[in-house]
Amino acid sequence: MPAIRPLPDLLISQIAAGEVVERPASVVKELLENSIDAGARNISVQLLEGGVRQIRIVDDGGGIPKEELPLALARHATSKIASLEDLESVASLGFRGEALASIAAVARLTLVSRIGEAPHAWRIGPGQEAAPAALGGGTVIEVDDLYFNTPARRKFLKSAHTEFAHCEEAVRRIALAHPQVAFQLQHNGRTTLHLAAGDAARRVADVLGAEFAEQSRNVGAAAGSLRLGGFAALPAYSRARADAQYFFVNGRFVRDKLLGHAVREAYADILHGQRHPAYALFLEIDPRGVDVNVHPAKIEVRFRDGSAVHQFVFHALQRALAAPLSQAAAAPAAVPAGLTFPAAAPQQHALAVAQPVAAYYDFVRQAAAQPMPAAEAGSPPPLGFALAQLHGVYILAQNASGLVLVDMHAAHERILYEKLKTALDGRPAVQPLLVPVVLSASGEETAAVEEHADTLFALGFEIAAAGPRELVVRAVPALLAHGRIPDLVRALLADLEKFGASRAAAEQRNELLATMACHGAVRAHRMLSLPEMNALLRQMEATERADQCNHGRPTWTQLSMDELDRLFLRGR
Repeated sequence: MPAIRPLPDLLISQIAAGEVVERPASVVKELLENSIDAGARNISVQLLEGGVRQIRIVDDGGGIPKEELPLALARHATSKIASLEDLESVASLGFRGEALASIAAVARLTLVSRIGEAPHAWRIGPGQEAAPAALGGGTVIEVDDLYFNTPARRKFLKSAHTEFAHCEEAVRRIALAHPQVAFQLQHNGRTTLHLAAGDAARRVADVLGAEFAEQSRNVGAAAGSLRLGGFAALPAYSRARADAQYFFVNGRFVRDKLLGHAVREAYADILHGQRHPAYALFLEIDPRGVDVNVHPAKIEVRFRDGSAVHQFVFHALQRALAAPLSQAAAAPAAVPAGLTFPAAAPQQHALAVAQPVAAYYDFVRQAAAQPMPAAEAGSPPPLGFALAQLHGVYILAQNASGLVLVDMHAAHERILYEKLKTALDGRPAVQPLLVPVVLSASGEETAAVEEHADTLFALGFEIAAAGPRELVVRAVPALLAHGRIPDLVRALLADLEKFGASRAAAEQRNELLATMACHGAVRAHRMLSLPEMNALLRQMEATERADQCNHGRPTWTQLSMDELDRLFLRGR
């Protein structure tokens, strides 16, 4: 074996670059984060050939003093942390002090910077002395010929068009999290993105499009040190790919399995099939409650209390998506700043089935098409008032904006479904098993049964350890008695162990309730009177998740007067 010897400094930096600098977009991300940390309010990104030939970042931040410029290019030199305590509560985007050194190891890097009181700027590059330069203020970093000295890495890069697309996405992500900063992006001399400084709502519309902004709900919740804000698109704006999903933790874009699961669960009751939700969500948490130092590119995080974060995000997003039309219409246009979000009581996670299944069909029949009081005078309702019925399928209504079209079966289906869920409170009906089910289990599953015994009982399960690697199931919820019990129990225990409360059993119950509501709702081609149609509209306005039926389809749509005028060429 060769003798053990220390690695050369350049090779150490090139190894670090392999972790930090995956492609030009990685360089753009690191440099933009440095600009944000420096207090920049205007940032220009100029790229040549997808960033492979050149990346030039210009900002108006605080700049770097002359004496600190050599340290800026040194490995593990930073102004953002000085102790372990600082690392455990880091609030800046960058903090490791390795980005510039890593970039300089695989590209030709030049840094020009000027602090406010300095008579002029200073220029420096790797291995160079600082020299005077001209610059009004802030910092300019040029990165030329990426991977010029590591041709094997350069071969892994894609076309200039593909690499630019990744760079553009990196800019969009950071721009979403920092609406107070103006951004400009140029590629080969052509401006492709220009974002003026503004508020969160304007930035989301500029980056994700006006249609996303129109089809999304505001999210605003707070509990203790946790705050969640942003925008979540309604299922009508769902996507075939997960290409419009942005989650930020303390201003940092992350891909986190726990947060992703919380979002999927919040959408589970309104988005079905293979569609993907769209959202831009911003979680603020005490920096001491999240570890951002678990991934070289800082794109993954670890929460100190993952279960609490999961439940908070799930409930906050579910509440925003479930808001009745009457509340959504009155919601402010910006992200709420101080909305209090109470912690959910443990009882809210229990299943709620207290009567035999047959009794619910009577409930459905009694609930179908029950008239409700008309809206109060002087307060025009969001869905307006019914005008007529089209082919026994759609309700035509007039509201303050124009024409409303309602799919009466889909709308009533959602109303009944929510009523059924609300009516079912308490511990579910339990079905004792004539022959108990015995299944092998891991040590973690056995421990989960003991730790979550109360929750399992509330859910309608009677499970006990029959040995160190064996479980016995003696009773299950009556609605699930005919399911695959071993698979259900294992999924339930895995869910409990990971997130602290299960949604698996509730989802199966909700599938049954959705089927019952579908059969109980008014059918197509049934003629309704005007009072019945207006009653349905008022019920929709008071019902959670009334924008979609149980299968994720929209229940209504709006045609504004401007849209109607354009259809008939009025004013031309």
